[in-house]
Formats: sequence, structure tokens, C-alpha cells
Amino acid sequence: MKRLLVVDDEPHVARVLRVSLVKDGWSVEVACNGHEALQAIAANPPDVMITDIQMPGMGGEELCRQLRSTPPARPFPILVMTSMTARDQRSWAQELGGIEFLEKPVSPRRVATILTQLLARENNNA
Repeated sequence: MKRLLVVDDEPHVARVLRVSLVKDGWSVEVACNGHEALQAIAANPPDVMITDIQMPGMGGEELCRQLRSTPPARPFPILVMTSMTARDQRSWAQELGGIEFLEKPVSPRRVATILTQLLARENNNA
């Protein structure tokens, strides 16, 4: 079973993704901020992570920067959900590389499709 880590401080966003993706065979873990996500990743790295950018404590950008500066034992694709669509608000992700954006609002069906494509691409590169 593929593992997904959803990092979002809005419980309803995480709940909607969890309910939808569990039906597609995913194991979904939820963290409320970057600090919780780093603990979850240290304990058991996911196959894919979806993170919001704006969260209290540690946001998604800082989380991604920390994961790139100290990579987990097993790297994984990162999707960033955001309503910030301006290119200059995304430049940090291009610097870090390997990060894809999902513009909010995101439908769980679209997320499922993107996850399937991401994993297929990862498997082809392995």
C-alpha cells in the first residue's frame, strides 16, 4: 500500500483528501505543520508528500527546504498545494527542484490522478 503524508493546518482539507484517497488504496497520514511532518518522515518516510505552504509554526516552503538540505533516507516526490499563483511566489520551489504545484481548490480526483502519474514516473526512473 502506498503511503501519502498530507501536511495542512486545515483539518477539512486533510479529511477530504484522506477519505477520497483511502478509497483508491492509499494509506494517508496527516500532519498539521512542518514540524509534525518532519517527525512523521523521520519515523517512516512516505511515498509522496502533499503540503500546504501557509501554516503556523513551520510552513511548506521551510519544510521543503529542510527536506532538501537534509534528505530523508528514501527521497519522495513533493506536491505543494497553494492558492498563491504568482510565479515569484514559486521561485523557491524551482531552486530546490522536484516540487510540483497544485492550485487550490484541488479536487481529490485530480490529486488521485496526479499521484498515479507521479508514482508511474518514479517507478520508470528507478
